[in-house]
Amino acid sequence: MANRVLTAEISHETNTFSIRPTDLQDFKDRCFLDGPAAIAQRGGDANTELAGVLDIGRIYDWEITHTISASAGPGGRVTDAALDVLCAPLLSAAAQGGWDGIFLILHGAMVVASYDDGEAEILRRLRAVVGPDLPIAVTLDPHANVSAAMCDLAQILVSFTTYPHVDIRTTGQRTAELLQQTMAGDIHPITLRAHRPMLEEANGGRTDIGPMVARHAMARQFETQEGIFAVSINGAFPNADIAIVGPTVLVTAEAGHDGAQAMAETIADDIWERRAEALNTYLSVGQAAEMAAAWKTGAGPLVIADYADNPGAGAYGDSTALLSALLAADVGEACFGPMIDPKIAHQLQSETVGNRVTLDLGGKTAPEFGGGPIKVTGTVQWLGEGVFIGSGPILGGQRRSYGDTAVLRVQGIDILIVSIAHQILDLQQFETFGIEPQNLRVVALKSMQHFRAAFAPIAGRIIVCDSGALCTLDYATLGYRAVPRPMHPLDVSV
Repeated sequence: MANRVLTAEISHETNTFSIRPTDLQDFKDRCFLDGPAAIAQRGGDANTELAGVLDIGRIYDWEITHTISASAGPGGRVTDAALDVLCAPLLSAAAQGGWDGIFLILHGAMVVASYDDGEAEILRRLRAVVGPDLPIAVTLDPHANVSAAMCDLAQILVSFTTYPHVDIRTTGQRTAELLQQTMAGDIHPITLRAHRPMLEEANGGRTDIGPMVARHAMARQFETQEGIFAVSINGAFPNADIAIVGPTVLVTAEAGHDGAQAMAETIADDIWERRAEALNTYLSVGQAAEMAAAWKTGAGPLVIADYADNPGAGAYGDSTALLSALLAADVGEACFGPMIDPKIAHQLQSETVGNRVTLDLGGKTAPEFGGGPIKVTGTVQWLGEGVFIGSGPILGGQRRSYGDTAVLRVQGIDILIVSIAHQILDLQQFETFGIEPQNLRVVALKSMQHFRAAFAPIAGRIIVCDSGALCTLDYATLGYRAVPRPMHPLDVSV
């Protein structure tokens, strides 16, 4: 008889320093789908965990009931009311009983108004309905802050192995395979955890170069051993002022395996011992603009990533520091995006393409983080609803929307002005709106690492800068209070 599997997707990465709480509308702006709609939009050829689960479900003839797919852009704490709404369809379906297993697609760094460990709270509510023994498998983003409670409440927890995250679908597949083996009684997994007192791994979990390459090779070698089913390395999400912040190594193994905890500790020790080995050199916005002004055409664009104003980590996305520096340096043949300024994006919808306008752009949320509004004069290049469909390694096949969107050309820089926050992950986030990054001299974007999957192939060079926005590397400016101390790098003693 076919296994009956209950699935749900509830995902958020919470920046507790953001003054903007994440409410239900924020989920509706990004992704808020019932089961059938989610399968239609996030199944098929999409690079999603859900598509991977559906792949395995077809092989084993599972009866899958998918209840919800909901995600919001990174931001402040999720409201209690939003969490209740997100959990309701999952808990209602769970209460019907008759399930052989549950598959949850989570992030691992959700913080809720009343619960610092959002994922553990979802799992607690679920366990209260289904009991302690039903197999639960969970996929995680490797920027998860994984708690011991999460490992106690779910037998299987597996994270992506890549950053940029290009193995999302395959992570869904291999996690679903483990759930199948568990439901069949072939394995009896538990997940063990090792944690170190750091805000994050030295390079945020970057896997294209650096020490994480060897760590993942070690993890894959561990997985060849009998009874070791998955080894997950989580670089952590540092912009969360909570007790469980920090990098973790998870080993999903047969219950009672003698060496599983030692494997987790071995990799965690390496993360700790190499805590000072940062790969990136973070330039000031002035240094980045100086390099941009001198960049020659013909070698591919100079790509400048504003690490600190990354909407993908909960920054406001309206920092003006880098744009101001580029304009002051008279950097032309360039693009910049996104500038998240809903007021201006909406205001521009009443204009006509070709009009010249003067306006105060950006810097409206918290000017102390990355600069206040700047007055610019430019020509409107594009107007409309900012819907795009990804074509690259991360967003391939996925539909997203910026809401009201405009492109304004100022001193030879095409500025993408949007209403709904998204970090830059895909070339289509520019190309859909008439901007061709590969044909420009300079591409300035707001992202940390994910952009590399799509932009590294066209770039002549990539540099990163810290604009002083909310995701600045100057952690001392953020005012951590809840994290345990001592904590690297907040305390010089560790």
